[in-house]
Amino acid sequence: MHGGSTHTPGTALVSGAAAGAGGMGVHAASLLRALSGPGAPLHVLGPPPTDARLASLPGIVWHSPPRSLLAAVRRWTPYRWLTGALQLHLDEHLGQWAAARLEHLRPSRLYTFTQVGLESLEWARRAGVPCVVDNPNGHIAGFRDVYVRETWRQARRPHLGHPTPAAVRRIQREYTLASAIRVSSPWSRDSLVRRGVPEGKVTIIELPIDLERFQPPPPRPAAEGPLRVCFVGSLDVRKGFHHLLRAVRQVGAGRVQLHLVGATGDRVSRRLFQRERQGLQVEAMPGDPRPVYQRSELFVLPSLEDGFGLVVGEAMACGLPVVVTDQCGAASWVEPGRTGWVVPAGEPPALASALEDALRRRAELPGMGARARAAVEAHVAREPLARLRTWFESVTP
Repeated sequence: MHGGSTHTPGTALVSGAAAGAGGMGVHAASLLRALSGPGAPLHVLGPPPTDARLASLPGIVWHSPPRSLLAAVRRWTPYRWLTGALQLHLDEHLGQWAAARLEHLRPSRLYTFTQVGLESLEWARRAGVPCVVDNPNGHIAGFRDVYVRETWRQARRPHLGHPTPAAVRRIQREYTLASAIRVSSPWSRDSLVRRGVPEGKVTIIELPIDLERFQPPPPRPAAEGPLRVCFVGSLDVRKGFHHLLRAVRQVGAGRVQLHLVGATGDRVSRRLFQRERQGLQVEAMPGDPRPVYQRSELFVLPSLEDGFGLVVGEAMACGLPVVVTDQCGAASWVEPGRTGWVVPAGEPPALASALEDALRRRAELPGMGARARAAVEAHVAREPLARLRTWFESVTP
């Protein structure tokens, strides 16, 4: 082990996601804001940010990884279909590069996301450096179980995406090596603890929500015609979009207008979406979700597994009541009957019942949305970024 005196002041952050837009991009951006500042530098090892404003945060030194040949040639190789194996190789490539950089930088603290952190965590343990893993979802084995089960149920084919069994083993090793693990919800903590991670190793620090960017509209369009419902996220079987489409069909195609914001995922998800949307009033496209939040009346996230679900907080901040499942971390932010509904995951009839209740209580939805906004404001008032920084600085090897 290297002595602590050989380390230089500063922190390293290893991330496989470019800070900026999207769920993981926003998550990474929140870490930059929490950990950067005057004084010791924050070395960011990973893709450059997609939001130019992040590049000017004080004290950050950017280190961009070399481009992986696998990413460039995947179109012409079996990796076109074996997306999980490709992701594992990309994670290993970034992880090995980051560990080599850390050997040169020798920071005094390490913060890393799962998937890309194994080699850096091995370096930190050898060097006696405190090291934190950020686990955005539930336990990785449960994450895979959902994909395997749902892909087989919906398409009768094996799951070939992330995470592969080898990726599960990699991330479980990261859990073991980390000095501490950060999660964003009680649901995520419980998922880890049920599968053997020591409870004392796991700390819940909620995600921040940008209350300036996500605000209720002045005013929201009138409640006329079909109920305006939105979903934001990848059209991916883990997100349960197909259960939402089936629920809308149960309620009646003419009674609900559904707007989906997000790109379709793998081939299974694309085919499933095209099949389930038939005959429904559905608009779907990627893009900025804020205008959709602001013209909708209700937000639904039917996830089968979700460590938090940042979009739930965004929708609530925009004054929307929400429907979430009991397998979504953000369910802890929802007060059933007052700010939204919490339903069992994977059950279209339960989703349909919530939609029916929303239709019956349509005149009450604006008031529920106002309470949802107040709930998010209360969470943000707890200053999760300041708490994250203080906690991280207290972690010992």
